[in-house]
Amino acid sequence: MSQANKALFIIFGGTGDLAKRKLYPSIYRLYKKGYIEENFAVIGTARREWSDEHYQEVVQDSIKGIAESEEHAEQFSRHFHYQSHNVKDTEHYDTLKNLADSLDDQFDIGGNRIFYLSMSPTFFGTITKHLRSQKLVTDSGFNRVIIEKPFGTDYESSKALNDEILEAFESDQLYRIDHYLGKEMVQNILTFRFANPMIESIWNNQFISNIQITLSEELGVEERAEYYDKSGALRDMIQNHVMQIVSLLTMDAPASLNTDEVRKQKMKVMSALKVLSPEEAEQSFVRGQYTRSADGKVAGYREEEKVADDSKTETYVAGKLDIENDRWSGVPVYVRTGKKLTKKEAQINIVFKKPDNPLYQAENTAANVVTMYLGPREGITLELNEKKIGPGMNIEKMQLDHLRTEGTIQESPEAYEKLILDCLSGDRTHFAHWEEVAASWKYVDAIRTAWNQSSSEPAFYPAGTIGPKEADELLNKDGNEWIWNPDK
Repeated sequence: MSQANKALFIIFGGTGDLAKRKLYPSIYRLYKKGYIEENFAVIGTARREWSDEHYQEVVQDSIKGIAESEEHAEQFSRHFHYQSHNVKDTEHYDTLKNLADSLDDQFDIGGNRIFYLSMSPTFFGTITKHLRSQKLVTDSGFNRVIIEKPFGTDYESSKALNDEILEAFESDQLYRIDHYLGKEMVQNILTFRFANPMIESIWNNQFISNIQITLSEELGVEERAEYYDKSGALRDMIQNHVMQIVSLLTMDAPASLNTDEVRKQKMKVMSALKVLSPEEAEQSFVRGQYTRSADGKVAGYREEEKVADDSKTETYVAGKLDIENDRWSGVPVYVRTGKKLTKKEAQINIVFKKPDNPLYQAENTAANVVTMYLGPREGITLELNEKKIGPGMNIEKMQLDHLRTEGTIQESPEAYEKLILDCLSGDRTHFAHWEEVAASWKYVDAIRTAWNQSSSEPAFYPAGTIGPKEADELLNKDGNEWIWNPDK
């Protein structure tokens, strides 16, 4: 293991759900594994009037299920301090600076600071401006800013937000977090492709028929209804998670696995996406919204608290992306994501073309399919054709499985844990860069504009199903069907 990192974390939104569910447990795991030891501290900030003691109790409670012992949890929590803070009040930043400088000396941190903005993006510019003007940014160590999504609501708002932040920080100091990029199996995409010549040699339109990406969620909007009704699945899932996965699946091999080379190849893919006209957007994308379940026990989206009775906000999106370059021309990339579906599952299906030779005709064989399970199951399966046992040369489908056991998955670092460690190390490879964010916003903006101009209702689907039938029809038009369909 490398030498332990030194850093002061200042978390804006320290009393929030994300901090308690993800950030504090992830920092603790790094502490337990020795990636940080005694030379670190955390300042949590928010509007609430909390004491250090109460804050430390909250931190201990958040790691209760993973702590080595109560004593170890208490020892860890002593590094946490709380500062009630109004992000618009300049004097509060002066108080925050005094605390930060004091903790820097106490824990011998050396001026290394990570500012984690787990708040509404409307405050990002105000916070970063004050961090610079009130000299919380140090000269003696590194200064890095982790930004949570949503990063804007469209291209124009995201550009304005980016420009505002860049007035205070350099672009290489910004870490736009997309937790999907921290998932073990998402990071495994590059290894599976480029470390296996037999795979990469057929990873193109000569052999692949289509690509399918499914991010299915069993839960609904929960306590996020007010935010979600202004966002929808297109902005909440397609613009970030899905587009990042698409770029990793279809990029060319980078010269190396460093940040700049990976970003360069991802951007080539993003630049090759076919820009959709309003008419093409209507034809290539389906928006859906869940209704009350068939048994009447699960409420529909429009029945959720803080959702308008006539809301057209999509809780489901399915679409077809076309990449216009030599490698992928003619290979549709089908994507879908939705809430209140049959089960929680994230997976990728790479569907290969059927054989076309005199020995085995396509109609007698099954397509070869590589499936990558991103979560909660993790692993890779491969579907092939083999001879059926018995007389003759009849064919049946076989499946080679490499699914990780529950114990192995539990040992795998959590996404936020890996991404926070990358930030500590100064590695931006698995973070979204501005060029990628801008390109993906421009793509989804065309779809959003088409939907805003349309008077049609979303395609409705009962909660607990796999989504609207219109999503099946999207593939059927091309003679394809969804590989993953738990309703069948």
